[in-house]
This record gives sequence, structure tokens and C-alpha cells, in this order.
Amino acid sequence: MKEYIRKYFVLRRHQFAVAVKKAKKSRNCYLFLAPYAILFTLFNILPVVTSIFFSFTYYNILESPRFIGFENYINLILQDDIFLIGVKNTFLIAVITGPLGYIASFLFAWLINELPRWIRTIAVVVFYAPSIAGNVFVIFSIFFRGDAYGYVNAFLMDLGLIDAPILWLVNPTYMLPICMVVILWMSLGTGFLSFVAGLQGVDKSQYEAGYMDGIRNRWQELWFITLPNMKPMLMFGAVMSITQAFGVCDVTMALCGYPSTDYAARTVVTHLFDYGYSRFEMGYASAIATLLFLTMILCNKMIQSLLRRVGT
Repeated sequence: MKEYIRKYFVLRRHQFAVAVKKAKKSRNCYLFLAPYAILFTLFNILPVVTSIFFSFTYYNILESPRFIGFENYINLILQDDIFLIGVKNTFLIAVITGPLGYIASFLFAWLINELPRWIRTIAVVVFYAPSIAGNVFVIFSIFFRGDAYGYVNAFLMDLGLIDAPILWLVNPTYMLPICMVVILWMSLGTGFLSFVAGLQGVDKSQYEAGYMDGIRNRWQELWFITLPNMKPMLMFGAVMSITQAFGVCDVTMALCGYPSTDYAARTVVTHLFDYGYSRFEMGYASAIATLLFLTMILCNKMIQSLLRRVGT
């Protein structure tokens, strides 16, 4: 046993010496990477670590943080009913809009890739525009206005399907489904562009070799050639889809108000915004952010394990 431990530490020391030697040889590379590494640490890693620390404290900005252990987490899970409503709504949005938006992004990118180049460029702009349009909320708020001048109400009244206007963005029954429609409309974002770029980067000679090896249709071509070559883009698109699905806040607040009726459009991020920016209970808000962060990591790990099976 002692001999085994000795060999283990000798091996580790040798590996460390080799790593140090390689680092010295590549010091110029590390110097070029240093500005990005410093900024990434300051504006990404440090805020996450700070948030985790504050989640175990009572902190209202005006007073010094006071350590309270797991009290914030206990209150969130066992006593905060509104948070549980936000969790339910967030998971509904993530389960429905996340996969649908992800699949739609890939299918649209796949179909657009078959078009001529100039048509493909126009189509990419058309499909990507909703994700960067700042007034998309205004458009949908006009469509779903709660009076007879709203386009949806006017259309349904002209058909005789309803007698009086429906308060679409006030009635809890309709609020979340309408928000999901808007989120799906805006889901063709960065992931969509990565899919288009990934499809353009697949080596055409692989398709010719695939047909010689027995591939007979486009679906086999997609599964055995296209998707395996696009695993990095698929992973990036999945991460972006999960981030967007769990980070929904602006859509629900802009359409349904803040707070929404009976908290029907409440999400986890809206709850975080409430405690962080309205009530200034930063410790409680940090606990919400930490739980959301851990949930997104677990979902990313699940997606990674699923994508590893693509093309196998």
C-alpha cells in the first residue's frame, strides 16, 4: 500500500512538472489569453461565486451581510408559494418552448440550407429578425388587446365565435399560453445561426462516401452524416435554448404586467427580479439565482448525454 501511494505521488509530481514545462513554452499564448481570462473571471466567475456566498446570508444592501445558513433555501422551498408557482411556470415554458424552439431552429436551418445562396441569405435574415426585434412585444400586445380593437378579438367577433372581447393578457387562463407563443416566435436566435453555419461546414464528400456505404435516403444522411458533424453546434444551440427557456422574464413582464394576475405568468427570473430590484433582499434573490444556476447545469448535463448518442 505504501509503495502504491509513493508511486501515485511520484506520477502526480511528474505530471505537474510536465504541465509547468509546457506552460513555460506557451507563455506567449497565455499572455494573449490573459485579457479575456481576466474579464471572464471578473464578470462571470466572480459574480456567480459572490451570489452563492450571499445566498447563505441576509443582505439588504443597507446593512452588512449576516450569515443565516440555509434559511433562504428553506423559505423558498417550504414557505414561498409564489416561488413554487414561478417554478411550475418556468418548467412548463422550458419543457414546451425549449425543445420545440430547438427542433424548429434546426429544421428551418436545414430547409434553408437547401435554397440557393441569395435566397438563403434573405431567409436567414427573415427568420432571425424576430429574435432581435425590440418591438415584438408591442406587436403581440396589439394583437391580443383586451378590447374590440385587438386583432384577435376583432377576428373572432367577426366570425361570431365570441360575443364580447376577451381579456387575453389579464385572464390567467390565456396569459401563459400567449407568452409561450411569443417565446417560440423569438426562439430562432443565435442557435439558429449556429445551425446554418454548421450545415454549411459539413464536407460534401462525406455524403458521396455515405451513399457508397449504403445510405439510401435523406433521413439516414441526416442521422449518420449531418448530425455527427454538427455536434458542437448542436451543443451550443442546446445551451442557448436552455438558457433562453429558463431565463424568461421580459416577455411575461411586458405582456402580462408586473405582477401578473394571480401570478399566472410568474417565472423564476421574475421572482428573482422582484426580490432583487424591487425589495432589495439580495440574499434571498441570490438563493433564487443559485437554484436556477444549478438547475440549468443539470439540464445541460442531460442534454450533453443525449447528444453523445447522435449518430451512434
